[in-house]
Amino acid sequence: MALNLSGTTGIVTGNIASDAVTTSLILNANVTPAKLSQPMTLAAAQNATGTSVDFTGIPSWVKRITVMLNEVSTDTGGASASFLLQIGDSGGVETSGYVGNSLVVDNAGGSQGRTATDGFVCFYDTAAHTPSIVWTLVKISGNTWIASLIGYLEPSNMLFGSSAKTLSDTLDRVRLTTVNTATFDGGSVNILYEG
Repeated sequence: MALNLSGTTGIVTGNIASDAVTTSLILNANVTPAKLSQPMTLAAAQNATGTSVDFTGIPSWVKRITVMLNEVSTDTGGASASFLLQIGDSGGVETSGYVGNSLVVDNAGGSQGRTATDGFVCFYDTAAHTPSIVWTLVKISGNTWIASLIGYLEPSNMLFGSSAKTLSDTLDRVRLTTVNTATFDGGSVNILYEG
């Protein structure tokens, strides 16, 4: 028997037998990405070749993006051949206004840092990089994103870093690019985004 409640004077209940209280269960099989309004989405991986790798068409509801590099390397090493992670909106990839830095720590305890304003430095070297970089939206009204990086640089160095960037509009693209004369010569890149 259904119970209909009306009025604004409150509800008074007596004892309710525990066997009279039931819940509806949602079966795992009934929860699919198509039924979620903002599903976690893995893009198609791209080989790191040329001087940039772009991911575009990122939905406007995205609040977090993980960029995954798998043994990405360049043909030219040294500080003048860094590669950068950049984000952008419908106006294109933004190449200024980044703050933050990255640090590589070697197995002997030595370290060196890099910073740039034209992108988030994912460090530099001809060795293979395998970090993940997570961009998180922290201020929706101002499209401010922060990033954190952790990973390793072969053969046994650790990578750490953080960055921040405010876009002029809603984020819809991510680019991994090189600077100066460096060219990607190995590895792959992918992104995972979620609401």
